[in-house]
Amino acid sequence: MPIAPHSFLYNLNAATGVATLTLDRPQRLNALTFQVYEELRDTFRALDTEPGVRAVVLTGQGRAFCSGGDVEDIIGALRAYDAAGLRRFTDMTCDVIRNIRRCRKPVIAALNGTVAGAGAVIASACDIRVASESAKIAFLFVRVGLSGADMGASWLLPRLVGLGQATELLMTGDFINARRAHEIGLYQRVVKPESLVEEAASLAERLARGPTEALAVTKQALEAEYSMDLDHALQHESLVQARLMEHANFREAYEAFRGKRDPKFR
Repeated sequence: MPIAPHSFLYNLNAATGVATLTLDRPQRLNALTFQVYEELRDTFRALDTEPGVRAVVLTGQGRAFCSGGDVEDIIGALRAYDAAGLRRFTDMTCDVIRNIRRCRKPVIAALNGTVAGAGAVIASACDIRVASESAKIAFLFVRVGLSGADMGASWLLPRLVGLGQATELLMTGDFINARRAHEIGLYQRVVKPESLVEEAASLAERLARGPTEALAVTKQALEAEYSMDLDHALQHESLVQARLMEHANFREAYEAFRGKRDPKFR
């Protein structure tokens, strides 16, 4: 069944294998609603096995990537929830992050403008962040009386920028500009605003041409091995690498090298 979300735009370029998800509430700086959360959760679960998808770009319309939860549609509404309802909501938001991380396709965040709150965590869950020079970012949760440990932020952020930088960002809730985010490793690339879409698409297309199974194993290993000691990590890599050596892509890479051509991975 084709992916057909109603709360954001979805486009699959069949020629390149790149699926693009575009948050589409520019008048609200792409603030998240309950429906957007639910559809992001379900879409990333589906993208893991969606035929023809080899890489994913996540971005936003207008002046923002995502400004976090909508003040009225979510934050205001949550005041009426009981304890069980609040827990169902926080479980759902965490499932968005879980499904981005479990999606075996490379996920690239193309960050335009404001990246805040839940939007900052969603960006952090992506595999690579390409940002506009205007892409300021903040983990705002403490500003509304909540923990900075939201949607996996306290797990993701130290792995990206180190414990000290993560502590400052999560405890102050301060915005940092694109230059600073790049300096500390939160953004991998910072580009001119007019080049953002092209840069993100070009990177996604390059990854989509790569060996999909090998990229999936790489993503899974980066996640799994973080909590392993060296011996267990080496055992894991020995196992998965030996399996990939039996894959047709390994043979194709050799044949392409011998034939002095680009490989055509399956």
